[in-house]
Amino acid sequence: MKRITQTVFAFALFTAVSVSQTTSQATTPPPDQSSLGDYARKVHKDPAVKAKPKVYDNDNLPKDDKLSIVGDQPASGAGDSASADAGSKTANGKADDDQAKKQAEWKSWQEKLTAQKDSIDLASRELDVLQKEYQLRAAAMYADVGNRMRNAAQWDKEDADFKQKIADKQKAVDEGKQKLDDMQEEARKDGVPAAMREP
Repeated sequence: MKRITQTVFAFALFTAVSVSQTTSQATTPPPDQSSLGDYARKVHKDPAVKAKPKVYDNDNLPKDDKLSIVGDQPASGAGDSASADAGSKTANGKADDDQAKKQAEWKSWQEKLTAQKDSIDLASRELDVLQKEYQLRAAAMYADVGNRMRNAAQWDKEDADFKQKIADKQKAVDEGKQKLDDMQEEARKDGVPAAMREP
């Protein structure tokens, strides 16, 4: 019986200690922790907590204060930074000038290529007109056998002239196309973008 009494007493003591610890934990937070509600109230009341941290960029970077820089530190101070700024502006200005010159050269190439293509188109149209005119004259001449026999010498001369004109115009078209191909290749070597090389 003594043993049962000791066991019941130990159980009662354990239960009492556990309940008191649980109650104390539920009612009072540990001193080093605060509740989420307390933190939210503090943030809501204190405007300094809401202040955002200072963000630095090239415009508001401090010139006199020490900064953590990766690499070697320059020998002198503000004079070097001013000359570095001027140097970077000069480099940017030179890069802009170089880009503008490049764009002007590309535009010039584009205009030359367009002019050459227009010249080829004109020569091709003239060739088509000559060929159609020759076909009409030949059809008219061969349609009338009597006319062909009476004007055989004149027709032979006109026929030779037309064929020579057609051959010359075809040669001009071919040379123009070859010149355009050569110009496009030269423009490609000069760095002209493909979109500007194809007029």
